[in-house]
Amino acid sequence: MTNQATTTTEHDGTVSGRPDVRDVIPGAGPALRPGERATLRLRDDGEDEPARYAPEWLQLREPADAAARSYDLLDPLRIRLANLPRRADGFVIHDIGCGTGSMGRWLAPRLDGAQHWVLHDRDPYLLHFAAVASPRSAADGSHVTVETRRGDVARLTPEALSGASLVTASALLDVLDREEIEALAAACAGAGCTALLTLSVAGRVELTEPHPLDREIMEAFNAHQRRGGMLGPDAVDVAAEVFAEHGATVRINPSPWRLGPADASLTEQWLRGWVGAAVEERPGLASRAEGYLASRLEACAAGRLRVVVHHSDLLALCRPVDGDA
Repeated sequence: MTNQATTTTEHDGTVSGRPDVRDVIPGAGPALRPGERATLRLRDDGEDEPARYAPEWLQLREPADAAARSYDLLDPLRIRLANLPRRADGFVIHDIGCGTGSMGRWLAPRLDGAQHWVLHDRDPYLLHFAAVASPRSAADGSHVTVETRRGDVARLTPEALSGASLVTASALLDVLDREEIEALAAACAGAGCTALLTLSVAGRVELTEPHPLDREIMEAFNAHQRRGGMLGPDAVDVAAEVFAEHGATVRINPSPWRLGPADASLTEQWLRGWVGAAVEERPGLASRAEGYLASRLEACAAGRLRVVVHHSDLLALCRPVDGDA
């Protein structure tokens, strides 16, 4: 996930000091609107900020996200859910920063049993989209229901999660700081609630054919991900440590995007955002990055470019609280 940050806009719409990002969908890379941070905070500071992610970006990445998520984490998750006491309304699942609801569309049809999803996001349009497009049945045909909650997840406390079976999120950990991850882990552990946190950036990218500038761009992008105390590619390791401190059993599996010619639209947006963030972090790269981006985009358009963007999925099996199995 690329973070939005302050930019300087010239009269023609280009951004000074970095390659042209006029065509980057908000969320894919640095935006033209100044002062935005692409994150869903766990603390409510009262600010009414604009939406950080365009639905077009979330829809564009959904097939790659679905293909990347770790199927190997589903069996231990299913076992844990099967051992929980059955509720009349089924499992209660909180989806944090749900966006357009891609996690629910991926996960709900892969779990047996009735489910009630609680969708959290700051953007009311995305919440509406997620609710309308949510699945209506589980793997075994059981009913799936949804409700939406707008705003930050400042109220994500053990009390707010009381009765919840699972907390999910996609592409969230890497835009949190340590304090926010500690709050998330404490809330899940306090409620005895399992967490499935997918698609956190791992800080590694592979492109064909290799280019001498690949590593510099990657390192600058990773530094951009750590702006403002955010954990970026360190987030999964920190989250594993923090959840373990709360007594959870933690598993981490790779969940890479594997992008080829059929994913050209997504690859183009990702490239523009990846390079744009790197140059925003290290403006000295700008002159070389312009030619680099042009050559990579040309290879993408010609169907020659393949990219592996490494992510990690984390499953934290928190200890059940009294009354749970």
